[in-house]
Order: sequence, then structure tokens, then C-alpha cells
Amino acid sequence: MADLVTGQDGVRRCSWAGEGGYMAEYHDTEWGRPLHGEHALYERLCLEAFQSGLSWAVILRKREAFRAAFAGFDPHRVAAFTDADRERLLADAGIVRNRAKIDAAIGNARAVLELDGELDALLWSFTPGRRRRPRRVADVPAVTEESKAMARELKRRGFAFVGPTTSYALMQATGMVDDHLHGCHRAAA
Repeated sequence: MADLVTGQDGVRRCSWAGEGGYMAEYHDTEWGRPLHGEHALYERLCLEAFQSGLSWAVILRKREAFRAAFAGFDPHRVAAFTDADRERLLADAGIVRNRAKIDAAIGNARAVLELDGELDALLWSFTPGRRRRPRRVADVPAVTEESKAMARELKRRGFAFVGPTTSYALMQATGMVDDHLHGCHRAAA
């Protein structure tokens, strides 16, 4: 697989974004851009956990259904979910129906509410220092010392489905790191 692809629009992108469609739109407008705010970061934390073992394209296709099912990813509302809500989610074909991941999303909402500070400050405290822009996909790590530290701290605070790989994917998705490859049009932005 090539490291970069040129879309039908003539734009060079990281190869995972494909040549167009919703993956390219996500790549161009969200991935690698700084994201802040409790609801937005809680949503990405949940979606990265649901993505574990699956394709990100599956999660993006189901994103609106996830938002509807999880009350707009408002951690205050999700933390109040009951067993009936859990059963509703397990029956919802619009989302990924994995009991452990659903339980993690609900439990993680409760963990957000128990923080002694803001989720935003906690997550962003693990932002690594500046580093060289990757030139190839092979240059992009799956795990870093910072993502290991983030995963440890989140687990210590009661979060689930937040291993080092998921934590690094969260860092990429929320702009804590910018792994757009050299030559990608977003790398120049």
C-alpha cells in the first residue's frame, strides 16, 4: 500500500483516508486537529474504544447512531444509564453491540464525573513534545511512552478500554499528535 494517495479531487492524503468520501472528509477536517471540551473528548474516547479490533470506517459510518444511542456523548447523561439502557444499547443494530465496550462507555462516563479536574486537562497533560513529521506509514508508532502513561493513568482513575494503542489513537484523533505524513496536504496546514 502506498503511503499517500491522490484523491479524485487531486488532493494528496495519508493512504488510510482513501481517495474520497467520509474517510477523506474525516482526515481533512478532524484527524490531527486539536480538540477540546468534555463532550467532544469523551466521544472520541468512546469511539476509539469501540474501534478496537475493527476498522475506523465502521465507526465513522455508525457515528451518528452512536451519538443518538449515547445521548450526544454527554457524560452526565451516560453516567446515569441503567440496566435497561444497557439492554437497549445491546439491541441497537446501528452501533457496535459489544457488551464490554458498552459497559466501558458507561463506566468511563462515571469516571469522567469522578475526576478531580477536567477530562480535557488530564488527557492533554500527556501531549508529547514536538517530533519529526513521519514520512511513511512505517514511521508512525502504534504506542509511545506518552500513550502508555496516559493508559496507566486512565486505568488508575477507573477508565476501561484505554490501553496504550487506543490512547495513542486518541492522541492522533484529537490533535495531541499530528501524524499526517510528509507530502499530505494536511501536513502543510
